[in-house]
Amino acid sequence: MSYIAVIGAGSWGTTLASLLSKKGFDVIIWAREKQIADSINLRKENSVYLPNINLPEMLSATTDIVEAVKKARFIINAVPTQYIRTVFTQLRNSLNDENVVVSASKGIEKGSFKTPSMILSEILNKEIYVLSGPTFAIEVAQEKPTAVTISGAEKKQRILLQEIFSTPYFRVYEHDDPLGAEIGGAIKNVIAIAAGICDALEFGNNARAALITRGLHEIMRLGKKMGAKEITFSGLSGIGDLFLTCTSRLSRNYTVGYRLGKGESFEEISRSMLSVAEGIETSLSAYELSKKLDVEMPITAEVYYVIYEGKNPAVAAQDLMNRTLKPEFY
Repeated sequence: MSYIAVIGAGSWGTTLASLLSKKGFDVIIWAREKQIADSINLRKENSVYLPNINLPEMLSATTDIVEAVKKARFIINAVPTQYIRTVFTQLRNSLNDENVVVSASKGIEKGSFKTPSMILSEILNKEIYVLSGPTFAIEVAQEKPTAVTISGAEKKQRILLQEIFSTPYFRVYEHDDPLGAEIGGAIKNVIAIAAGICDALEFGNNARAALITRGLHEIMRLGKKMGAKEITFSGLSGIGDLFLTCTSRLSRNYTVGYRLGKGESFEEISRSMLSVAEGIETSLSAYELSKKLDVEMPITAEVYYVIYEGKNPAVAAQDLMNRTLKPEFY
């Protein structure tokens, strides 16, 4: 019961591993890079992805993914979405019916258009639970007040996970719509890139407010078309996560947009980034998915054009403003 494996030693995976270890669980974190595993084991710090944060003495790390899950009852996925399939295929034969898998990643897989829980369910043939909400890893690591939601099919299991993750500074709600939580968590990164562009072009507060609001409509339209519940998008994994990511330079996706808006090329930005900005890949997946499902997502489309077709950000913004007039709700 007390053994937990966190797969992925980026800033978010390390933060969750630290949170759970502080609660007294036996936590092991899998890191792809030996440098990171050694840093966690020897110095109790993830010097690459979460520098200057002291990690619990009991937290350990390994580069052997099968070894990581050997004793674990709970498995937490914190791997960037585009790498989940490669990483978790290694665990296809290592888990059993007693294992509970929680996904804390955000994005949509290129080509398959699958969310993280869909990918994991396909590989592991298990029900997957989703942890999502407005979270910057550094603030959770610093024990600043945060609220998230855990979503999944079985209420009894959701309540158990709610208790496992909750701390005095990390409040966890439970909900039954993991698909909605994942759509909100994925597309908000695309809208955040647009928000960064908006601010870089000095369009002002009115423009950002309109962008966030219309971005939420895009998220809702796509989510409802895929079968998610509309109410989910008014919660922490919907508007909460969207608002956070669109309004702070702590957001990698907002930062990508800001730099694009200031004239840097996509290639320059990509080369200089240490951590993955999920909105870059998700903008491609979301654009293609919107076409496949015939869902109108103009902000997402313009972000795609800027990143993948080299469209001038100012022209993209102008094209959004000059679209055919229509009712607000349709």
